[in-house]
Amino acid sequence: MQQRKDEQEATAAKTTLRLLEKTVKDMLVDQGRLVEVPYTATLGDTMNALVALPVAAPPGQWIGASGSMILESDKQTGAVRKHYIGMVTMLDIVAYIADDDGSNDQTTDVANLEKKMMVPVSSIIGRSFEGLSLWTLNPNTNILDCMELFSKGIHRALVPMDSQMENIQGVELVESASSYKMLTQMDLLKFLKDHASELGEILSSSIKEIGCLNQNVYAITDRTKVIDAIKCLRTALLNAVPIVESSNDFEEDHRQLVDGEGRKPIGTFSATDLRGCHLSALQTWLPLRALEFTELVSRSPLFAFKEGVSAPKEMVSCQPQAALGEVIEKIVSKHVHRVWVVDEQGLLAGLVSLTDIVGALRVSLLSKIDVM
Repeated sequence: MQQRKDEQEATAAKTTLRLLEKTVKDMLVDQGRLVEVPYTATLGDTMNALVALPVAAPPGQWIGASGSMILESDKQTGAVRKHYIGMVTMLDIVAYIADDDGSNDQTTDVANLEKKMMVPVSSIIGRSFEGLSLWTLNPNTNILDCMELFSKGIHRALVPMDSQMENIQGVELVESASSYKMLTQMDLLKFLKDHASELGEILSSSIKEIGCLNQNVYAITDRTKVIDAIKCLRTALLNAVPIVESSNDFEEDHRQLVDGEGRKPIGTFSATDLRGCHLSALQTWLPLRALEFTELVSRSPLFAFKEGVSAPKEMVSCQPQAALGEVIEKIVSKHVHRVWVVDEQGLLAGLVSLTDIVGALRVSLLSKIDVM
C-alpha cells in the first residue's frame, strides 16, 4: 500500500514539475496582436475599451511611464515606429472623472463632464499606480517567475515576441521589439485552470487554509450616489467595492467608504461598470444611487457586454471554506477580478482577489517543490 502511495505521489510531483516548465510564451499561444490606444484618443473614445490598454505615441517625443523606453520597431529595418508611454486603465479614467477642486457641488461635476471627455488620454496617464508603470516579461519566463511578478499586485505585462534574450527570465528591460502581446493575471489563472489536473491537491485546499482570504474589505452603502462611489474608488485606488445595506446609524456618511466586514452585500460597483458608457447616459446616471445604476446598466441597450463578462448587477461570492479550484472556476467563468467572501449568514467576511490567489498558489507550489 505504502509503495503504491509513494508511486502516486511521485507521478503527481512529476506532473506538477512539467507544468512549472511552461513559459509565458505557452500562455500566449491563442492571443492575437496587442490592442492599444493612440495618445491622441479622447477619454470618451477610450471608455469603449477593455479594462486597460497601453498608450502608443510617436517616438522621440515622450518620456515613458517611470522613464520606460518600450519601443516597437520594424522587424526588417529596425526603424522605431512607436513608443509605449504608459497604461491607461478604467481606474485612471474614473479618477479623472471624479477629480474636482475639493467642492461637493454635484451639478458642477455633471456640467464639466463633457469637457473632461474631450481631453487626450495621454494627459491622464498615471492617476493610478498601474498607469505609471509599464512592465515587460521575457517570453521564456517560467510560470513561477511570472507568478512572482503578478503576486506583487502587477495586473498585466507586455511581452516582446521577438526577444533575443533567450537566457533571461522574469522582467525584461526592453529597448525595442517588432511586436508585443499582453499577459494578464486573468490569462495566468485561465491557463492554470486548464491545467488543473497538474496542480494536484492544491486546488482542493480552502481559500482560508491556503492563505488567500483578505479580511480587509471596504464598501459603499445602498445610499451612495454614483459620483460619490467614483470618488471613493479614486481616493482608495480601488477598482471595485461591494455595495452593502445601509445601517440605521444616522451619522453614517454615505459619501465615504465604510468597513464592509459583517455587513450584508447586495451588489458590486466597479470602475469597469462605466466601460462603453455614452456621455449622455453618464450625465444622467451620475446623480443616481450606485445600486440603482448597476441595475440600470445591466438592462441598458447602451451597453454591449462581451461574451463571458458578467453584467454589473451580478455579485460573485463564496464562503471561507470554498475550495481554491472552485473560486478560480468562478473567477474565470464570470470574468471577475475578485470574489466577495461571505459567512453562513451571508455577511461580508473578506474578499479574494487575483493577486491573493496568485500569491498563495506560488507559495504552495514552492513548498511542494521543496519536499520533492
